This record gives sequence, C-alpha cells and structure tokens, in this order.
Amino acid sequence: MNILKNLAYWLGLPIILILIWHFATMGDISPFVPRPLPLWEKFVSVWLGENLLTDVLPSIGRLLLALAISIVLGVVLGVLIGSFRSARWFFEPLFEFLRAIPSTIMIPVLLLVVGLNDNMRITVIVLGSIWPVLLNTITGVRSLDEVLSNSAKVYGVHGWGRVWHLVLPGASPAIMAGVRQSLAVGLILMVVSEMFASANGIGTLITNFQNRVAVPEMWSGVLLLGVVGVVLSAIFALVQKGVLKWYDGLKAAADGN
Repeated sequence: MNILKNLAYWLGLPIILILIWHFATMGDISPFVPRPLPLWEKFVSVWLGENLLTDVLPSIGRLLLALAISIVLGVVLGVLIGSFRSARWFFEPLFEFLRAIPSTIMIPVLLLVVGLNDNMRITVIVLGSIWPVLLNTITGVRSLDEVLSNSAKVYGVHGWGRVWHLVLPGASPAIMAGVRQSLAVGLILMVVSEMFASANGIGTLITNFQNRVAVPEMWSGVLLLGVVGVVLSAIFALVQKGVLKWYDGLKAAADGN
C-alpha cells in the first residue's frame, strides 16, 4: 500500500503538468511549441528505433563509464587527501586552480592531444564529474566522528581495516551527496562533448535536428535527456538506500529519541 501511495506522489505532479500542457496547447499555437501526444509519437519513432543502437546506447555507455571512473578516482583520492592534513594543504591550491577551469573549455585541447574519439568525450565528462565526488569525500573524511576514530585507535584498527570499517562508512553520506551532483554534471557534459565533436550520440543528433530546423525531433531529444536523468536518479536512489541503510536507521533512532 505504501508503494502505491509513494508512486502516486511521484507521478502526481508530472501527470498534472502534462494535462496542463495538453489543454494549454489546444487550438492554434506556434509551430515551435510541441504538443504532448505528437511529441511522444516523435520520441518513439526517433529514439526507440535504429537510433537507439547507433546513438542512445553509445552515449549512455560513455556516460556510465565516465561516471564510474569519476567515482572511483574521486573516492580514492578523497580518502587519501582527507586523511592527511599536510596532503590537504599541498593539493588545495592545485584543486582550486583546476576546479576553476570549465571542462568544456578543454575540448579543443583534448581534440589535439587525445584525438576525436570516445576517449576524448569520456575525459571531458570525467574532468567535470570528479570534483563533486572528490571534494565531498574529503569533507566526509575530515568530519569523521572523533569518538569513533579514537575507539578505532584504541582497538588497534589501522590501515585498510580502518578505511573499510570506519572511513568509508563514516564518509558515505557525503560521498553519496557528491555522486548525486556528479550525475547531473556528467549528463550535461555528455551532451556538450557530443555537440562539439562526435560522429554519433544524443548530443550529435540533437545538433543535427537543430541545424535542419527539425523542431519536433529536437524537442524529442530534450524529452529523452529528461527521461535519462529521471532513470539515473531512480537507480541512484535505490543504490543510496542500500548504502546508507545504517545512516537512515541512525537518524530514525535519533528522531525517535
């Protein structure tokens, strides 16, 4: 029953907005404003046919690989740097410098260095997506519970055991917050990297539609990006629920007290 109730809450607002959109676009309107039903038909014909294999899946594959690299690198570097104060002082100026550089501005440089291939597009996504994970991991490691840290020392928990049983679980709420931010950044950079230089992909196809003034097809690409974002968010919520089960239980117990 709770599942149906949550589903109703989750779908309620989108259904209301679609109904408002439907009634607002009845009658004579600008040809550049899409109607819900024709847009859905265009979405099915454009993105769920041949383009699913040639453009959609390659884009999603590059995005997922880049996000996996960003998360692994961000967590590993974040744990190492967050565990040592001297490392934080050493790397902080470099991080501030690199973080100020938009990863999209690196596309021309990467085109020359890496070449026009998937490696360049994945590198662009990683350069932008790694920062939320890295900085949140450093913050999470720095804010570990001092009592738990001292208890680990007393019981002789050091090295990898300390990282696995104390640092990663303690920093996991901050890490997951960083991963959530990197999902949105990665999706944006996936489209931008394909718009600049790519032979296939969602961004390339949307740009082609724009150049041909194929307005309904272009709107269907916007709809696809929204659907991809919602699916990624839903998968992330399931993963987060499993990873932070202990944290949610702790908060529930604290609220109960």
